[in-house]
Amino acid sequence: MKNQTSGQCVLLLLVTRLSQLWAFPFSPSLDLDVTPRTTVFSKGLLGSARFTGSSQNYSTLLLEQETGQLYVGGRGALYALNASNISTPANYTIDWDSSPEQKKQCLNKGRDNQTECYNHIRFLQRYNETHLYVCGTNAFRPLCAYIDAERFNFSSGFEEGRDRCPYDPSKKYTGLLVDGEMFTASQYEFRSSPDVRRNFPFPTLRTEEAPTRWLLEADFVGSVLLKESFNSSIGDDDKIYFFFTEKSQEQITYPSQTKVARVARVCKGDWGGQRTLQRKWTTFLKARMVCSVPEYELHLNILRSVFVLHGQDAHSSIFYGVFGLEWKNIKASGICQYAFSDVQKVFDGPYMEVQDSKWREFTGKVPEPRPGSCITDLHRSQSINSSRDLPDNILTFARRHPLMATQVYPIGLRPLMFKRSINYVKIAVHKAPALDGNIYTILFLGTDDGWLHRAVDINGEMHIIEELQVFDKPQPIESMAISSALQSIYVGSDSGVVQVPMSACQRYLSCYDCVLARDPFCAWDGRACVEISSLRQKSNLVQDILRGTRGCKDHSGNVVYRRRSVMSGDDVLLQCELRSNLATPRWTLNGQEIQGYDLNSGYRIGTDGLLIIGARVRQSGSYRCFAVENSVSVLVYLYTVKVHTDPYFPVEPTATTNPTTVSSSSFFSTSSPTEQPLPSPPAPLPPKPEFQTYRHMEAVYISLVAILGGLCLVLSVVLLYVSFCTRRASRGPKFSQQGLRVLGEPDSKRSSLFELKTISSHCNGRQARRSTFTHSFDDMGDGFFQIVPGEIHMSPCKTPPPAPPLPMPPPLPDVDYANGLSATLPSVLRKMNGNSYMLLRQGDPEGMSPLYHSFTEELNRILEKRKHTQLDLEPDESSI
Repeated sequence: MKNQTSGQCVLLLLVTRLSQLWAFPFSPSLDLDVTPRTTVFSKGLLGSARFTGSSQNYSTLLLEQETGQLYVGGRGALYALNASNISTPANYTIDWDSSPEQKKQCLNKGRDNQTECYNHIRFLQRYNETHLYVCGTNAFRPLCAYIDAERFNFSSGFEEGRDRCPYDPSKKYTGLLVDGEMFTASQYEFRSSPDVRRNFPFPTLRTEEAPTRWLLEADFVGSVLLKESFNSSIGDDDKIYFFFTEKSQEQITYPSQTKVARVARVCKGDWGGQRTLQRKWTTFLKARMVCSVPEYELHLNILRSVFVLHGQDAHSSIFYGVFGLEWKNIKASGICQYAFSDVQKVFDGPYMEVQDSKWREFTGKVPEPRPGSCITDLHRSQSINSSRDLPDNILTFARRHPLMATQVYPIGLRPLMFKRSINYVKIAVHKAPALDGNIYTILFLGTDDGWLHRAVDINGEMHIIEELQVFDKPQPIESMAISSALQSIYVGSDSGVVQVPMSACQRYLSCYDCVLARDPFCAWDGRACVEISSLRQKSNLVQDILRGTRGCKDHSGNVVYRRRSVMSGDDVLLQCELRSNLATPRWTLNGQEIQGYDLNSGYRIGTDGLLIIGARVRQSGSYRCFAVENSVSVLVYLYTVKVHTDPYFPVEPTATTNPTTVSSSSFFSTSSPTEQPLPSPPAPLPPKPEFQTYRHMEAVYISLVAILGGLCLVLSVVLLYVSFCTRRASRGPKFSQQGLRVLGEPDSKRSSLFELKTISSHCNGRQARRSTFTHSFDDMGDGFFQIVPGEIHMSPCKTPPPAPPLPMPPPLPDVDYANGLSATLPSVLRKMNGNSYMLLRQGDPEGMSPLYHSFTEELNRILEKRKHTQLDLEPDESSI
């Protein structure tokens, strides 16, 4: 009971911390939850190329920029693609599937025939100048082979791969080929423990399992070689670093977390010990990596992906890690940046050791030369030329002390970026110069649902330039490769491989759109947004990465023109689609800013437009929509609205406001309510044809009301009669075929009458209300059925008593919109040219700031009805 109570307290603390993180914004100095500026769906990708072969699971990519080849390993096949354009037909293929006998043996082992009993390519790298080396799971019997790179075929027979490749395709795995030596890390044999190995040449090395287990349920995500022997002043050795997540062995501050992220390293020249640690690593050391949000005590402990950005030397190299939470039902991601020099300091620090079955910091004397270190000039001066010459006391200490006491903290002691509700699973990094002389770091982040985010590091703060939907069907991004020479990103998943350019500057259509993007690749040349790398002359280019506001002149760009002629009392939507997710709309009428937060004001401002509620004559005029971003107001839409008096329904006389005339050229300014008049737009059509059109429409609607009203009455009577007869013909509760349950008293001589009422929109919608119980009760756009029980003594042929007053429809639950905001549905019925719809009413809580809401869901019904009822062929001359 005590343990259960403790676990509940820990869970409550975690939920409290997460709720704080999700509910409140970060302080200005810790703005981590970044919103992508623009969203691009797969149909809008520019300059992309796709490849899909006969296989699946394209999880292994090998890019060779020198030869212009992209090698792809899939399930049962290998491909050699043209890296310039992977969709070109001149591609080479090697079919390498498991034999039917091996698949049968895989099934006999109880494995899944849909996923596991295939040959999944797990390792594909360059072996030498002429050959590649490849390994596959081969339906739970791994095999490896050499490939002739020029002919792209197998050059020899297959080799046993059980010590080089995992059996299970779902097991995490990483590997490197370094100077003909193969270093891998995974769980190799079936039901074996994770291991870091050197597979060839002889002697092979591996990690220790007793008396101190060096790895515990480790999941490896990456590895890298750092040539630390290059220009080393101490005669150091090259090192291989491994990155993984494992079950925690030490006592940590947060008991709710059972796993930790690690970085480990071995020396390339390690050959094991002579007597102690024979055929085992003598240089294996590991340390914990920390990626957390200190203000909220939120610790991201699951390492998902790493990318190493090599510097001029090993000590100036840095790496980026993608971290997530241990709980799979909570999506969150953090990006942390680390320096290898900090990792080296940790490996030179204090050790941990097991004391009373618990890991604690070792406080005793460390023997010399230092255990776990590579062979250097200091060792050679003591006649220790290789690991086999190390004394047994050094090797014994190394066996019992693989874990370091100090943790590796990120640069800046905080994440570069934190994202809620998104799981990043892959990362690639690129350096790009800008016009201001600075070199910016660009991050390419792949998600678990097929999206690619492109972000730039601006003085330690992240700005997500755009999010790209790479795959239509949600699926995790399995692999990524980056080509600086071709300025392309290659993304692999279960269904295929997509080549995406590092930037698509032609997507930005105006100067401010180009500058506000803050894309280091792009600049405005006065006419279009261009890539700066393609131009020699750069003096006339405009770019502002640091602020994203400077350089554009007024009256540059294009404005969308619209005209609206509507009847008084109608509800009108003036659409204003903002290209940027960071922009907010600002509306003006005849130069005066509109405050559309109150329903009584007659306006509602949403993320996709301005809704005029019950249009009045005084609401005629010139409406302008500005996109406000980075304190800059950019005119994007201009409407001229004319509200006409309804000839059949008189309205109280009001003063008509003359519209302000403006031109079609774009207007840019800082956030200010003052505006300058522009030249007049084209005059609206004469009112006479419009009134004729509306009179014609009124006649049509009156006819429809009469016809459909009669149909509704006839069908209602028929339904009442059928319902009553069915009740008389049966005793006891029954369910009809349509799912309507009829309740009654079988022993009672009295009969129960159920009145069927139709709450509709005066039966004048786009189609007649279907009088059948199979109608969906969830679709209440025009009405719904209501069964009112009652008891009465009468025969089915007599006229039923009058129905009670029509009840109000029940309230519907809140709806979440795409932006994460909510609105309450519905509370007011409104008329729009004869068609009825539900109007969203937002009840703003007292004391809270007004928020913008989307009218998309609300107006989809209106637009759908308009397709069938619109009589005016000029859409600009009618209300939407």
